[in-house]
Amino acid sequence: MKTTFYRELTDISLSDKPISDAVCERLLTAQDVELLPLLNAAYQVRKTYFQNEVQLHILNNAQNGYCPEDCGYCAQANTATTDIDAYPLKPDAEILEEAKRAYESGAYRYCIVMSGRGPSPKRVAHLAELIHTVKTHYPIEVCLSAGLIDVESARVLKSAGLDRLNHNLNTSETHYPKICSTHTYQDRMETLQAAQTVGLACCSGVIVGMGESTDDIIKVAKALRQLEVASLPVNFFLPITGTQLSAFVPTEPSVPTSLTPDYCLRVLCLFRFLNPRAEIRVAAGREHHLRSMEVMALYPANSMFVDGYLNAEGSEASRTIEMIRDAGFTIKTNEDTTTQRNLKDAEKRDVLLKDLKVLRPRMESNA
Repeated sequence: MKTTFYRELTDISLSDKPISDAVCERLLTAQDVELLPLLNAAYQVRKTYFQNEVQLHILNNAQNGYCPEDCGYCAQANTATTDIDAYPLKPDAEILEEAKRAYESGAYRYCIVMSGRGPSPKRVAHLAELIHTVKTHYPIEVCLSAGLIDVESARVLKSAGLDRLNHNLNTSETHYPKICSTHTYQDRMETLQAAQTVGLACCSGVIVGMGESTDDIIKVAKALRQLEVASLPVNFFLPITGTQLSAFVPTEPSVPTSLTPDYCLRVLCLFRFLNPRAEIRVAAGREHHLRSMEVMALYPANSMFVDGYLNAEGSEASRTIEMIRDAGFTIKTNEDTTTQRNLKDAEKRDVLLKDLKVLRPRMESNA
């Protein structure tokens, strides 16, 4: 592919013009669209709006399980047979202590996540008090994911100081009935619109790898572009045993049979080109699917979770920080200083010497 193709992608994105569906499809599937030039083109867009900074997010699974929804990707769904440790909403003191830990670890944003269809007015008032307390004590941004929210609830949460409301679209409107039946794509869209009605910033993203076609990915990427979401997490489906979709086998030619590092990186590039100003977060599944190419995600994406996800473990924070710094990126903090708060340096590793079993394996086998 000629270099002008990649330059044009960058220019179109920076001029805020949409990319045609046909070109989007090529970015995901065409062999003549090379990955490294594509990553570089996406990086030019990322660098324009976010320089070389990376935001670190810490997720607090504040309530686990007891969910009436049947989302096929989720270990907390009422249809899942996954062996999880279910618990109701954590006590305030526990959530506040975890907020303190997130702040002191250098996280830019503290993400409070609750299971369930959506909070009652009483629960919303409780969450508002909790958010206000966190914001009073720690200069850290707070994002809340609490299910379906109406306009009045969004107004209460914004007044309390909530920075962002998370509610992922997850997939396209066409594909949505195949992953969930207890609520609709439109229900999710109305939650985001309720937040925007009261001026509350939205965080909304996707889960890639749930049997969707490339066309579905393009459609949801463009829907998020229309919404102008501030933050866009790109998750890669983790096949957790017991979830409905964990054993899914694609049968249509347009559905990728596996999430390769190459394909995942192309998806991230697509979301960057279509949403140039959005904070693109490489979220759940990055370690599992990107493997040795995980660091390359930083070229289109500018944020990451540390210390794991909802029910799945992730890389240790020290390893993620080391990876970010080794690649020449810097970590954005809430401190208005040049020093970064308690961001641990990479652990010093001893150089291990080979023992005799490794040096002389033949001698060992003849013993």
